[in-house]
Amino acid sequence: MHKVSIRPQWTIQHAGGQVLSPRLLALLVQVHECGSLSTACQRTGSSYRHAWDLVRQGEAMFGMPLLQMERGKGSKLTALGEKLVWADRRIAARLTPALDTLASELEVEIQSVVATNPALLRVHASHGFTIEKLLDALAADHVVVERKYVGSQEAVASLHDGTCDLAGFHVPLGDFEARVLQHHMRWLDPRTSRVICLAVRRQGLMVAPGNPRKIYDMRDLVRPDVRFINRQIGSGTRILLECLLDQAGIVPAQINGFEHGEYTHAAIAAYVASGMADVGLGVEPPARQFKLDFIPVASERYFLLCHEQSLAKPQMQAMLGILRRREFQDAVNQLPGYSFVESGTMIQTLRQAFPNHKLPPKRSQPGVERPGA
Repeated sequence: MHKVSIRPQWTIQHAGGQVLSPRLLALLVQVHECGSLSTACQRTGSSYRHAWDLVRQGEAMFGMPLLQMERGKGSKLTALGEKLVWADRRIAARLTPALDTLASELEVEIQSVVATNPALLRVHASHGFTIEKLLDALAADHVVVERKYVGSQEAVASLHDGTCDLAGFHVPLGDFEARVLQHHMRWLDPRTSRVICLAVRRQGLMVAPGNPRKIYDMRDLVRPDVRFINRQIGSGTRILLECLLDQAGIVPAQINGFEHGEYTHAAIAAYVASGMADVGLGVEPPARQFKLDFIPVASERYFLLCHEQSLAKPQMQAMLGILRRREFQDAVNQLPGYSFVESGTMIQTLRQAFPNHKLPPKRSQPGVERPGA
């Protein structure tokens, strides 16, 4: 399998024609990470002299400093330098899922020419952390995967329509389980659908370090001084949010920023960390990555959904073999707020996975619309 990688690169051009060097942006990101220009040089492969030349060129272009140097305290970015770093992180968080999806499509196209009838595993799921680990393990085992990053709603609809083999979706534990399960039922079949509970994970409010806005629960989202950043329509996290708001008696229109949606948990974290929003809802790993405070509000099960007849395919058996490996399970357990679900019966029917809910027999539903992205 030939690996295709696509990464975003951006720059800024001054009206006079000067262009900000991408190497300067990479240098500023590393200074932000380590607090030292000399260490940033080592990480980016730049000489100290060349690094200073890049910084001076950028400062001349903006007419403002990018770095502050203090004897014995290392290097610190100015407000402008910080803005450039967070712009870089938000661009990566927003575009990476789309670029990874495109890269996967190109890999499959190339493989179809290089190999005759390659065994293909089509995976549609939200851009998440356990899914990333699973896809990496499949690639290491030379399983050809066509990945597409979509929300939970579109993922299960894709499996229903036959455009994928494996769909990732998540259902909250507790009071909201029945509502969210019912939301997805139009695309599920109790007779033929099979689920694998991959992990239990926490969702929570991501806020700035120290929680300066004193945001603790859903009621704080309606305050006029609070800016919220949402997930896109059709995502499982947005469905969870709507459940939480209904429980608290809150109308979405009361929330400043409810209609603005991002496509990944990492994009939500980057948005909050950059200061463009005060709070967002998401899973814990990106909150920790961006050094945000995290306030848990719900736990949920993350499922892999497939059709019973597809389980015998070699690529599906390879996927199940990975899930049974101790090293994979340990890797999931090391994610903040995640725990791998070890079940005696890894593959379950819907009735086994949701024993407390009455599941109707599958009925023909002509004209069911596909959800949007």
